[in-house]
Amino acid sequence: MSGDHVDPEKRGEHVYDLFRRGSELLERGDFAAAAIPLEQARSFEPDKTSIREALGRAYFHSRRYVEAREEFAAVVERSPVNDYAHFCLGRAFQLTGHRTEARRHLKLAAGLRPDRKDYREYLDRIRAA
Repeated sequence: MSGDHVDPEKRGEHVYDLFRRGSELLERGDFAAAAIPLEQARSFEPDKTSIREALGRAYFHSRRYVEAREEFAAVVERSPVNDYAHFCLGRAFQLTGHRTEARRHLKLAAGLRPDRKDYREYLDRIRAA
């Protein structure tokens, strides 16, 4: 599906189908395959944080940390109070050797959700390193 003359409703259904297919693959643990329909969905709707977050998860679990960082950074830019996106962005920064940036986003995630023990544990680990 391409072109500017596509019925917006059909386009929306197509994007939703791509997102749903990618999300199902993600939930089944087929992370590399999940990235394909999610990338297609992102090309149609680059501002949809749900698509970007799912794609970030697919990249992260495929060990494509730089690409995951880009997706989670886009989510945080559009939704600065998304604790999960800050956490994942922090982890992606950590795994690509950017400790200062990692610490910043892990601290934000832990501050937004003080009840999340896992957020605090990763923050404590990077502070201790």
